Amino acid sequence: MASNSRKRPMSEINVVPYIDVMLVLLVIFMITAPLLTQGVKIDLPNAPAAVVEATDSEPLIVSVDSQGRYFINFGGDETEPVDEATLLNRAAALLRHRPDIQVLVKGDESVAYGAVVIAMAILKEAGAPSVGLLTEQPESPG
Repeated sequence: MASNSRKRPMSEINVVPYIDVMLVLLVIFMITAPLLTQGVKIDLPNAPAAVVEATDSEPLIVSVDSQGRYFINFGGDETEPVDEATLLNRAAALLRHRPDIQVLVKGDESVAYGAVVIAMAILKEAGAPSVGLLTEQPESPG
């Protein structure tokens, strides 16, 4: 029972399908990378602060712009302002699903202090165990 089909030696591996897959992945990453860097323009106050520990998961970030509008980076377009009720609902839903998520508030340096405090109170009401504030490190002289 001799077979006429030629057997390939183990050293001959066809790499063309692997190259095709890698090129498709490259195109996907090239398209999605710019979409991940969108956000709301916030001028953070310069203040010396401890560096927040990096985690594997993306933190919940609530931004307060110079006009006192709220933005949230989960549950929709993060460049669209949300009202307080929407902020509470989205944050509460996310915190129910991921109770260990890091929660941060990013407030513009020219916004009224009360708007940032309201955002923090809404996040606490939504179930956040702790809320951090984002700042920019001040430029060192010299």
